Amino acid sequence: MLKYVNTGIVFQEVPDEVTLAVNISNCPCRCPGCHSSYLWDDTGLPLDTAAVDDLVKKYGREITCIAFMGGDSEPEAVNELARYMHATYPKYKVAWYSGRIRIRKTVCRTDFDYIKLGPYIRHLGPLSKPTTNQRLYRKSADGSFEDITHRFWKKM
Repeated sequence: MLKYVNTGIVFQEVPDEVTLAVNISNCPCRCPGCHSSYLWDDTGLPLDTAAVDDLVKKYGREITCIAFMGGDSEPEAVNELARYMHATYPKYKVAWYSGRIRIRKTVCRTDFDYIKLGPYIRHLGPLSKPTTNQRLYRKSADGSFEDITHRFWKKM
């Protein structure tokens, strides 16, 4: 079962969006130098459709996007939440940050509007640095994904 530890409204995770970041626990990636190592433990509240409903009710007027931060231990569950968001709350964009370098074939990428991939590697820097290994992709109108990492640097 997916669990989340906390949330926060952020402005730099997804360009041009006011994003509710939902920090998911039980991260199997365990990146050296991770700034969120507290998410390695299997702790927090259940993250299911009822929790999503509560979050949208609480923050819906303030946000344009919801970002699932993690969930690599259960990517199919994250996918189901993205599908639920689009079906139930179509006005919001849905993003996912995965510490993996690829998305599992069992996950439908087109259920997301944005996907950020890549483990955090301290010496390469975060997404805002040109040396980063991480990539941010945005879904195009035709359903393909465009790498907008460079656009993100310009925003920073």
